[in-house]
Amino acid sequence: MSQMYVSLSFQEAPSKWGEGAKLSFTSDGAIIHLVNQSQDEQLRTVQKMARKLSGQGISDIQLAGGSWNLELCWAFEQGYYTAKKLGNVDYPALIENEQNEFLARRNAINWARQIINQGPADLYPQRLCEQACELLKSIAPEHVTYQIISGDELLKNNYVGIYAVGRGSDKAPAMLQLDYNPTSNANEPVAAALVGKGITFDSGGYSLKPSSGMDTMKSDMGGAATLTAALALAISRGLKKRVKLFLCCAENLVSGNAFKLGDVLTYRNGKSVEILNTDAEGRLVLADGLMCASETKAPLIIDAATLTGAAKVAVGRDFNAVLGLDQELVYSALNAAKAEHELAWALPLEPWHKERLTSGFADMANVHSGEGNPGASTAAAFLSNFVENPEKGWVHFDLSGSYQKSASELWSTGAKGHGIRTISRLLAEQA
Repeated sequence: MSQMYVSLSFQEAPSKWGEGAKLSFTSDGAIIHLVNQSQDEQLRTVQKMARKLSGQGISDIQLAGGSWNLELCWAFEQGYYTAKKLGNVDYPALIENEQNEFLARRNAINWARQIINQGPADLYPQRLCEQACELLKSIAPEHVTYQIISGDELLKNNYVGIYAVGRGSDKAPAMLQLDYNPTSNANEPVAAALVGKGITFDSGGYSLKPSSGMDTMKSDMGGAATLTAALALAISRGLKKRVKLFLCCAENLVSGNAFKLGDVLTYRNGKSVEILNTDAEGRLVLADGLMCASETKAPLIIDAATLTGAAKVAVGRDFNAVLGLDQELVYSALNAAKAEHELAWALPLEPWHKERLTSGFADMANVHSGEGNPGASTAAAFLSNFVENPEKGWVHFDLSGSYQKSASELWSTGAKGHGIRTISRLLAEQA
């Protein structure tokens, strides 16, 4: 069909479209009706109607009229997007700073959605590291340096978590260590360190997932993609502070060389971990990255991971969960989410949650023991063992809202990019 014009109205839809209808049609196109709504309600309505138009197969759209602004255009972009990229939208001209922001979001966030939606045959640990570097080098080529440590070199550097999780796969595990330093001063202090979980496929290992729990596990590198994109967006927004990025990447597969229940890993900080569940592998790779982050002496450490099913049970797929012992920083993360029109919710974390990770053979187990323990909280407590000063300047994002298993009224199936804007703003405000 020919191009459809989509405009906004702040009047009720004609009664023939149904009581309270948010979408109506004329001979010229479609009208989205925003009647007596707050800003957040307007954004939600626009995203829902964009999802509806996309679902109807309307493949060529032009946003028309003078009511479109940056946030409304972005809401439409988010709802209309699909992994198959079946359509095209012509957006109205925005003022220069808004246009730059829109393009920066599209570049970073749609990159994350596309890379998370890739299948594991195409995206393996080394390739994930390479693609992250390619994105950031394309934005700040003169200020980005990096190294990728992979395979047996991980063990030589005593990155035992990444190596153990990834050793069961033919695709070597890898760690990306990337330095964004816009000052070009080699002695510039690191303002922030980011640590992302990059499990490019998670079978669960010997604690094997059922097929219904494994079919989305190409998305288990969502933390790595989210932090890479958040840094990209922050750079595009003008970030001038030095930031280090650590991506902890592996495939968690079953083989004769895979790690097993009962194995004990001893990390570089001397802490030993008994493996009681090979499907709790994300925290094992993040431990290596968090120790690297602590060694930078950065006053701000952010980690992000699709870490626990418990977080999804607690907050669903609409919110990301935020946990930390630094309550002021957790509060700042929630405020950043609100300012960016994203959804985040704090889950509890206390020092005594570490006491639930008991082991008879090591300093701790990689999962909690006993009934009634909060899985998201004990996972974060595990991570806190590998942060030099977890009470100050460390926050953990459990990305329950980063992926949509099946299409909803707001999102198509697949990666959402949800949380990237939040972390980008938190970097700008706290680094």
